[in-house]
Amino acid sequence: MNNITLIGMPGSGKSTTGVILAKLLSFEFIDTDILIQLNLKRSLQDIVDKEGHIFLRRVEEDEILKISPDRCVISTGGSAVYSKKAMAHLSSFSVICFLRADFSVIEKRIVNFDQRGIAKAGDQSFYDLFMERQPLYEKYADIEIDCNSLSQEEAAGVIAERIMGLPGLKKPA
Repeated sequence: MNNITLIGMPGSGKSTTGVILAKLLSFEFIDTDILIQLNLKRSLQDIVDKEGHIFLRRVEEDEILKISPDRCVISTGGSAVYSKKAMAHLSSFSVICFLRADFSVIEKRIVNFDQRGIAKAGDQSFYDLFMERQPLYEKYADIEIDCNSLSQEEAAGVIAERIMGLPGLKKPA
């Protein structure tokens, strides 16, 4: 496998770490949240506000199922793990890396919670969402990176080191 998929909560650093990691490995970078916004020509928050979080999850699954990258770092939306199909697809061609961060760390990083387009039920607290997703991230992860005390640059470096040691991932030319 020569792709890396990043999973984790909003605020765990998937997008920023993904860009840095892609540069480090000379890989392409795909952010599935951006794919959704480009293809629907709407923000994630607008989708959640008008069609709801379940619709956003279905769109996310559809977008993930369309990709077939080569030498790519993929940053998924935090809710990608709700789709068995999407995660099986990602697992078929990539190493799945869970960027783990404690709730207190994520809560400090997310300042625009109401505008982030987070796929959650209207009455669900961010903490409840965090607790609901943790077992799913753990289930699908090939490796976990504790991002609580790492900068995104440091996290990218740790991922590159750990993944380059896994069998099947080609070193960049």
